Amino acid sequence: MMSKAILAAAESPRMQRGVRRHGMRLGAARFVAGETLDQAVVVLRGLNDRGLLCNTTLLGEGVCDEAETRVVVETYREIFDRIAAEKLRVNVALKLTHLGLGFDEDLARANIGELASDAARLSNFVRLDMEESAFVDATLRVYRSLREEGHENVGTVLQSYLYRTPGDLDALLDLSPNLRFVKGAYLEPPDLAYPEKSDVDAAYAALVERSLSAGGFTAIATHDTALIARAIAFAKANGIGRDRFQFQMLYGVRGKLQLDLVEKGYDVLVATPYGPDWYRYLMRRLAERPANVLFIAKNMIRR
Repeated sequence: MMSKAILAAAESPRMQRGVRRHGMRLGAARFVAGETLDQAVVVLRGLNDRGLLCNTTLLGEGVCDEAETRVVVETYREIFDRIAAEKLRVNVALKLTHLGLGFDEDLARANIGELASDAARLSNFVRLDMEESAFVDATLRVYRSLREEGHENVGTVLQSYLYRTPGDLDALLDLSPNLRFVKGAYLEPPDLAYPEKSDVDAAYAALVERSLSAGGFTAIATHDTALIARAIAFAKANGIGRDRFQFQMLYGVRGKLQLDLVEKGYDVLVATPYGPDWYRYLMRRLAERPANVLFIAKNMIRR
C-alpha cells in the first residue's frame, strides 16, 4: 500500500514542487549523481575506480515537443563525447518518451537511430529503458527496427511484473538480444501486472533463466540476493560463461553487495543517473523500497 501511495505521489505536481525544492539536500543525492554532467562525471569515475561498470541517464521523460527532443538528443551526444574524452567505462540508458515516443513514434525512432549511430562511432552502447505498459509495444517495435537495421550496440528492458513479458521475451530471441530484466517500477493494474511480490520474483527468475539458456546477453538487474544466487547457480550448472551475463544495480543501493560480486569476478554495472528532472526517479526508488523513506525523513530531522 505504501509503494502504491508513493507511486501515486510521483505524479503530483504539488508534491513535486515541495520535494524538488529541498530533495537533493535531504537525501536525493544518495540515488542521483548530481544535477549536471560535471557532477555526474566525478561520481562515475569514482565507481569505475572501484571496479564497477556504469551507465548514466539524463533524467527526464514525457517530452511533448519536437524541439525539446532535439535538445535531449544534443545533450546525449555531449554525454557520449564526454564519456570518450574521460575514458570512462560507462554506457547510456534512456527513455524513448524523452525522445518523443509519447506523441510521435517515428520521431522517437529517428532520434534514437541518430544516437545509436553516434554511440557506435565511439564504441559505446545504448539501452532503451522500458516505461509504463502503454509504451511496451512501441518500445519493442523501435528496438527491433534498430537491430534489423544493423545497430548491434542497442539493448532494451523487460519487466517481470507484466503478465505479457514471457511472450515478449520469446518474440525477441531471434535477435540474440541484449536484455536487462527488472521487476517493474510503475503503478500497473492487476489485470496487467502481478500484484504479489512472490509472483513477480518467480516470474523474474524464470525470465532470467530462459534468457540465459537462449543466447544473447542477460543483464540481471536486481538487489535481491536470493535471485542473484539463483542466477549464479543456474549459470554454473548449465555452463553459461560470465561473459554472457552481468549484474546491474542502482547507484546508492547495496553498495557492499556490488563490490562483493566484483571481488568474486562478476561484472557489475551501476545505473547512475543525473539531471535536474530527478523527482519521478526518486519516487520510484522510494516505492521499490519504502524503507528508503526513513532515510529521507532522517535527513529532514537533521536539518
